[in-house]
Amino acid sequence: MSPSPVRAYIGLGANLGDSAATLRDVLAELQTTDGIDAVTASPFYRSAPVDATGPDFINAVAALDTRLPPLALLDALQALENRHGRVRPYRNAPRTLDLDLLTYSDVAMDHERLILPHPRMHQRAFVLLPLRDLAPDMIVQGRPISTWISLIQDQPIERLPG
Repeated sequence: MSPSPVRAYIGLGANLGDSAATLRDVLAELQTTDGIDAVTASPFYRSAPVDATGPDFINAVAALDTRLPPLALLDALQALENRHGRVRPYRNAPRTLDLDLLTYSDVAMDHERLILPHPRMHQRAFVLLPLRDLAPDMIVQGRPISTWISLIQDQPIERLPG
């Protein structure tokens, strides 16, 4: 008997190649990934790189209903990144695809490969705005998501049509 699905949220981003097409492809691939039962995506956003250089990013957040445990889900996300040509020549390098596991149900985890919830998600407009589209009442780091958004108004971000 397989475990009951839990809700996880992932951040998606890309700033090399046709970023929007890459995100659309990855969302479709997540739908067919073993252990992932449902995928709901936010609208896409355009944002400037944070703590990095390079072209603007296209970002989104996806809600996943998954039966995979956190590290197995991380492995699946990293396999998708690799299939889409992700390389890591240096920290915060431009990328064809970046998939970050933001939350996994109410699990708190501090593992050498994964920290949950994501330790910087509350500092990033490119995570918070699309996350709010999916979970407007979410509490992040002990505060409502709207509180964090009010603190990052200086980060340029634009919701894309469609």
